Amino acid sequence: MKRCPQCGRDYNDPTLSFCLDDGAALLDGPASMDEPRTAILPDAGVTGETPTRTLDPADAEATKLYGDEHGGRAPKTTSRRATIIAGLVGILVVAALGAGVYWIFGRGSSKQIESIAVMPFKNESGDANLEYLSDGMTETLINSLSQVPNLSVKARSLVFRYKGKDLDPKEVASKLGVQTILTGRVIRQGDQLTLSVELIDGETENTIWGHKYDRKGSDLVALQSEVARDVSGKLQSKLSGEDAAKVEKRATTDPEAYQLYLKGRFLWNKRTISSLKQAAEYFQQAIDKDPGYALAYSGLAETYALYMAWSIEKPMDSLPKARTAALRALELDDSLAAPHAAIGVYHIYYDWDRDAGEKELRRAIELDPNYATAHQWLGSEVLPPAKRFDEAIAELKRAEELDPLSPIIGTRLADILFYAGRRDEAIEQYKRTLELDPNFGYAHQQLGLAYGVAGKYPLAISEARHSLELNPDPTGKGFLALWLAKSGSRAEALKLLDELKQEASERYVQSYAFALVYLGLGEKDKALDRLEKEMNEHGLNAQYYGVYAELGELRTEPRFKAMLKRQNLPE
Repeated sequence: MKRCPQCGRDYNDPTLSFCLDDGAALLDGPASMDEPRTAILPDAGVTGETPTRTLDPADAEATKLYGDEHGGRAPKTTSRRATIIAGLVGILVVAALGAGVYWIFGRGSSKQIESIAVMPFKNESGDANLEYLSDGMTETLINSLSQVPNLSVKARSLVFRYKGKDLDPKEVASKLGVQTILTGRVIRQGDQLTLSVELIDGETENTIWGHKYDRKGSDLVALQSEVARDVSGKLQSKLSGEDAAKVEKRATTDPEAYQLYLKGRFLWNKRTISSLKQAAEYFQQAIDKDPGYALAYSGLAETYALYMAWSIEKPMDSLPKARTAALRALELDDSLAAPHAAIGVYHIYYDWDRDAGEKELRRAIELDPNYATAHQWLGSEVLPPAKRFDEAIAELKRAEELDPLSPIIGTRLADILFYAGRRDEAIEQYKRTLELDPNFGYAHQQLGLAYGVAGKYPLAISEARHSLELNPDPTGKGFLALWLAKSGSRAEALKLLDELKQEASERYVQSYAFALVYLGLGEKDKALDRLEKEMNEHGLNAQYYGVYAELGELRTEPRFKAMLKRQNLPE
């Protein structure tokens, strides 16, 4: 049995060292040991009367030693000395306990906590519609703790691989390479919100600290700051005022705006056409609630920046909206990195100014060196079109170090290796990415491209079909038609062409998809027409014309050379 000397809570778990409520060092024995006892005093008798007592043999001995001057008792100085000694012993015990706590949590200890993984909080509300809340609180806490100096906090994409799975703390900590993991449970019933968190030692699996927070839903914003402060306090002995302000920073004081933002971010992370559209709506609603909410503007900018890649809107329509939202975010909070990345995408694709795009992306990295997406976009969107392949590969490898399980980063690294002519390495990288995430459609599409360029059409067709099963993207359909036509299956390729035309009458379809089909059918003029249309629309693929291997047979065409020149691309 152990007890907390501060709150009096008893614990039966012998492995616990600290109280789960207040973090105090536990003592041996039940809490009842600390309860005050009733003192047994001699009968006072009549006021002022000296009570009669029996002489103890020890007192008799004392009389021999000290005489009757002190009534057969040792002098008071001796008792005082014993009291002082007892007090010193008590001080030393308290100091030892304090040293123990410092040994665990202090900056100077060998047990200094330098790494943590915030695992996806569990939604125990019994309502799947509240997943946005548990996920959002997790992500917000990851971002807050990332502001703690000298603390490595694992990326969202890494920890969310464990969402919905039973956790073995020791195994998870070992795989993620962290000293501690933080788990949490969220329950929302009406306006009542309960959050329970537990900080676990990854080596011993002992609970270092834990706490339960009961709050009103209207206190959600304040709760996030409180949790971030409490957790950072257990990881570091003391934060400077500036660092503490960063950790506890509140992006909004409006709880409704905050929840709308969490819903938007939850849907943004799903990366589907419908979820991105809904994400934009929620971010806009958050802005309507709080016009000074910088993160909501940043989320809106990031969403619009992805619209062209997901064939939601034409780049000429979506990119200006991304830039406007990003600029507003920076007006409100110039410390944010993501808006700079969104503006970088605008410069790269909208006005073909890769120098300006590179400047913005490097500014994003300067503000947040661990922002993997900025490294990814610098390495995949800015540098390859200019054939700066070594720099591009270095940036993508840095992105991969920061987010080693990201399928898009892994695939884009393979793409750049392929553009650089390192095709065997590229194929191996595609395969490694698919080992981590077999259901990532884009990686199958690009692996099929590598096979198709090598003339391995059956393999290319197989990968392209698999890609479309996982992600029915129009460009993926264009690649399938290309390899079918190249292999002699013109009828199926023409059928896919008709399907693309039908889709284009209902939504935005990248002109590049049509160019691929015509290229496979051997209709070069029609392919060039569609490539020009893609360029005039400032489409996603136009700036890669100089490095796309599938366009190799067009490189000597005067019209194709003119397209490269217009975009300031090397031949």
